[in-house]
Amino acid sequence: MSSTQRLRPLIAVIGSVDASREFAPPLKAVEQARDACRLLGAELARGGCDLAVFSSKTTYAEWDVVHGYAGACTADAPGRVAAFPPRHRDVDFALPQGSCVTLETVRDTSSEWEVAYFRRLLEADGVVLIGGGQSTRIAGIVALSQRIPVLPVAAFGGGAGQVWVNLDKVRNDTDDDDIALMGDNWQSDSAARLVACLLLQRTRRRQAEQEARRAARSSMRRASTGLVAAVLSLLGALALLVTAGSPGPATVHRMTVLVAAPLLASVAGALIRHTFETESGWLRAAVRGLGAGLVSVLLYCASQLLTVPALLEDLDVRRLLFFTVPLGFSAGFTFDLVFERLRTGGGSVTPGGGDPLAQGTQGSPGAPGSPP
Repeated sequence: MSSTQRLRPLIAVIGSVDASREFAPPLKAVEQARDACRLLGAELARGGCDLAVFSSKTTYAEWDVVHGYAGACTADAPGRVAAFPPRHRDVDFALPQGSCVTLETVRDTSSEWEVAYFRRLLEADGVVLIGGGQSTRIAGIVALSQRIPVLPVAAFGGGAGQVWVNLDKVRNDTDDDDIALMGDNWQSDSAARLVACLLLQRTRRRQAEQEARRAARSSMRRASTGLVAAVLSLLGALALLVTAGSPGPATVHRMTVLVAAPLLASVAGALIRHTFETESGWLRAAVRGLGAGLVSVLLYCASQLLTVPALLEDLDVRRLLFFTVPLGFSAGFTFDLVFERLRTGGGSVTPGGGDPLAQGTQGSPGAPGSPP
């Protein structure tokens, strides 16, 4: 079950406070550590958490955390401990009769403890790190990289203390007060405050995930709106091309169609280009495309008038639209190139370079507006 589907958070417990072992960095305040583990377990039970453990050896922190957890569970508020050992190992915490804790053992298919360890770690809603060595430190770094809420109890040193140093650099869903709390010496109320800090991290993470989902949905809606507007603009441009009418003097209607059709196409091109971008809204993209299309189309029409001064006396709008509509679309789609050419004074702004089809109007047969 994924973390978003669980009603109760699943908290992984990792670490060791075994005074007979040498850890790098070394353990601190070992005489308090085992009692601290039991207090943390009790607070996790009161916080409505389930536990994820990987070993029942008495030298590991899990042993004391589970016993403290079981002691705080009641018939009205039972607990659950999920153990994830490799397939060749058993788990037995020797809990007293009548304990209100359900112990579930889920053996991993792998015989290597590292596989079960890290695979299940990624499914947890939070990680408590106490003492330990290199494996504890690696588990903490993995959790930090996946933005899993982490509670390194730095008061007892070891790998957990090293994770606390790394957490100060990464932060994720913690703030200055959280970092200070995790690094403080153990006190009588530390367990309750630390567990509350861990659960608050989980709440912040879920809120951030919800906000990210809302933002993604909003972005999809904006993109869909932009695409609908692009399709409507393109259809409008094509409709004007089809209904342009027969050649004749340059009336208001013919001039409006001549300018409006490529401008609609330029808006469509800019909106389609916008689907590949995320830094601006679709309305802004439409305005930029409109400007690029207007400049490109007017320059093209100006080149035609220079070549054929009598063009407006017998204006074939439909014939011109077969070029200006694609020209407007291309200008809108590549508006950044159009504005760059204008800014640098590069002359032609026709996408693809060269003079705006007027290359073919210097008396070349077949060019729009050129003599037959």
